[in-house]
Amino acid sequence: MRLVLALSLVLLPASIAQDSDLGHALSPKISAALKETGAPSVSVAVVDHGRLAFAEAFGDADIAAHRAADVNTRYAIGSVSKQFTAAALLLLQEQGKLSLDDKVAKYFPDLTRANEITIRELLSHTSGYEDYAPQDYIIPEWTRPTTPRAIIDHWAKKPLNFDPGTKWQYSNTGYVLAALIFEKVAGQPLVAFLREKIFDRLHMSSAGDCSVRSPSDATPYTRFALGPPRVVDREGPGWYLGAGELCMTPSDLARWDIAFLQKKILSPASYEEFTREVRLADGDHTHYALGLQITDIHGAPAITHSGEVSGFLASNTVLPNRDAAVILLSNEDGINLIFPLADQIARTVAFPAQPSTASEQEIEQVRGILAALRDGKVDRGLFTANANAYFTDIALGDIRASLNRVGALKKVERVNEGQRGGMTHRTYRAEFEKKTLTLNIYVMPDGKYEQFLIEE
Repeated sequence: MRLVLALSLVLLPASIAQDSDLGHALSPKISAALKETGAPSVSVAVVDHGRLAFAEAFGDADIAAHRAADVNTRYAIGSVSKQFTAAALLLLQEQGKLSLDDKVAKYFPDLTRANEITIRELLSHTSGYEDYAPQDYIIPEWTRPTTPRAIIDHWAKKPLNFDPGTKWQYSNTGYVLAALIFEKVAGQPLVAFLREKIFDRLHMSSAGDCSVRSPSDATPYTRFALGPPRVVDREGPGWYLGAGELCMTPSDLARWDIAFLQKKILSPASYEEFTREVRLADGDHTHYALGLQITDIHGAPAITHSGEVSGFLASNTVLPNRDAAVILLSNEDGINLIFPLADQIARTVAFPAQPSTASEQEIEQVRGILAALRDGKVDRGLFTANANAYFTDIALGDIRASLNRVGALKKVERVNEGQRGGMTHRTYRAEFEKKTLTLNIYVMPDGKYEQFLIEE
């Protein structure tokens, strides 16, 4: 399983009230990405300024049944489930029932080096216990029922992969063991506790154990190389307790993200522990906290986790400094859809481009410069000394040859505008018959061009 998942169901309306500008910006991108990859469906939710601003599903929840995905369609969230396990253990710590620094031996003394490994190391993938589920496809063993105890009896009694706290290596085994410790201390099933303390409080009505199927669930698919989507088996009961057992809609996962941003479920001290990167014994970074990956997007802090179980991919990204979150769930594994798309959406939400309206005169001047360059010429009066130095005979020859290979110029549009180095920085799309090129341009305050680069 890659790192890279009973209250009566209260359905969301088929289309929720959402930010129309955000919808206009995102929907075409998502539709295009789905079409390009050929995945059955993708469902997206976006939190902006601390509220659910966008929720929409694209494609088919079930291809054969011609059942369209909608905002009520549940998907497995895979390893995104791990942060809920970590939150449950933090809540027990708040109640004084355990400490994350307790040794495993306090609860399961018969496991390998249990007197050296802490619960915190289980939750941060620094325990050394070998991962029982590293494969990114379903193996025959996983289709048969098992028990969490059977998993740790086999995998947590093996020699460690490394000394505790000295390395970081993803391990589902650690999370199954952490969930068993939780249930031993709490005296109740993990999912029942999550429902009582988190799901019901946040009105996450779709959230629950994937082994309890719903008619609104998406059908899982896989793909072999570049082949079509194929229905794939789900894992049998017992395989992913604490590590990847949850299913829900993106909108319900967004409710959790909003509570996370507002620090509503856990205490401030617990949230600090939850999101603090765990360092190795030698001080090296892990970029991982407790069920959460710690990273950044364009320099802004980001807290993320991905998930994969058979037939499903998930991505959850929280941007605390932007009061935003992006959730994408899909019902096909083995494709590169949701991760680049999640990054693109997060950048759109957190770093929106400024409106960029170009005058007709501006566009015509750019078109005129391109026309001259196509003939190997340049009006040097339009450019600074630096730019004129750039346009050598060799440069003009290469540019002329390049522009004559791409056919006639059809359209020029400004994509973005900003400021840098006392100049106006503009980018344009130049659409030719055979290729679309990027123009990377700097304009001085007096209107002269300091830079006019043509890029693929």
